[in-house]
Amino acid sequence: MRELFESTTERLLSDIATPEYVRAAEQDVWPADLWRALEENGITLAGAPEEAGGAEASWADLFVIVRAAGQHAAPVPLVEMLLGNWLLEQCGIGSRSGILTVATDSTLTCSAGALSGELRYVPWGRNAELVVTVVTSDAGYDVVLLEPAAAERIVEGVNVAGEPRDILHFSAALPLASAPLPARLSPSVLLAGGAMLRSAQIAGALTAIMTLTSAYAGERKQFGRPISAFQAIQQQLAVLAEQAAAANIAAEAAFAQSDTALATFSIAAAKVSTSDAASQATSIGHSVHGAIGFTQEYSLHLLTRRLWAWRSEFGSSTYWSKLLGEAVCNAGAEGFWPLITQSHNEQLPISE
Repeated sequence: MRELFESTTERLLSDIATPEYVRAAEQDVWPADLWRALEENGITLAGAPEEAGGAEASWADLFVIVRAAGQHAAPVPLVEMLLGNWLLEQCGIGSRSGILTVATDSTLTCSAGALSGELRYVPWGRNAELVVTVVTSDAGYDVVLLEPAAAERIVEGVNVAGEPRDILHFSAALPLASAPLPARLSPSVLLAGGAMLRSAQIAGALTAIMTLTSAYAGERKQFGRPISAFQAIQQQLAVLAEQAAAANIAAEAAFAQSDTALATFSIAAAKVSTSDAASQATSIGHSVHGAIGFTQEYSLHLLTRRLWAWRSEFGSSTYWSKLLGEAVCNAGAEGFWPLITQSHNEQLPISE
């Protein structure tokens, strides 16, 4: 299944999500043909059960889809939909088709079953047909499914990569569905899940930057030979390859350990590792490319701007480092080794 997902997603994104296509999407053009192709090939519902039209894929299987989305800078809320439907399944509402996204920054309050307040920084909020979020209820926490079309108003915004990040204002809006958040899940489950997704997207983008930079260094000539022949450039390419490999391993480990429940310790480690790698990779990529790497026509910026955006979304490196540090300190000297070797069993106290 994993191999099929990887080959299908890579083929679709390679054929459709070209640099020119991504640039057009940054001008607020909804990529309908890309989304339709992903739907027709079952990618958007890959994690959903068979009765909902999905393949019941695990997070370990879905990793290759999320990584490919990052590698090709896919300008659609594909990864947000995978997370949203996973949470809907966990709480018994069931997966939904269409264009679905998630929101972690919420001020929604519930009164007589109606919701009022804001959902902030919603990925592709203006384009989504459904949005999943977690709200406080009398009994604790509820997972709710809302229609952005029911919003009183939408304030459109973008991140540094030009991806839509909108504010949805609701006033006494009735949710399409709601259910109690399972006790085994944290109220910050979407924050943790989003961090896991962004780590895989960053890993994919790092792989693309490594390929692009290595190819350029082999073609660009100075003093009669390719710049890749110079030791200083070779050193930078080696560091870039190291960072890309480390990011991919950390992200995949988080996905592999989150099949039964989100492994927040591994997710935190992955977000820190990939975010730090993103900082080094963007520096090296632009350094090797020189002036051409900063031009609008060249595709490097499509990747580096997304790395700059994704490393701060769903918790920054500083945020997740703090949680990891606290867990290590609380474990003490005797608990340090078990904490590292059995990190999939460790759940961090995440807060929004």
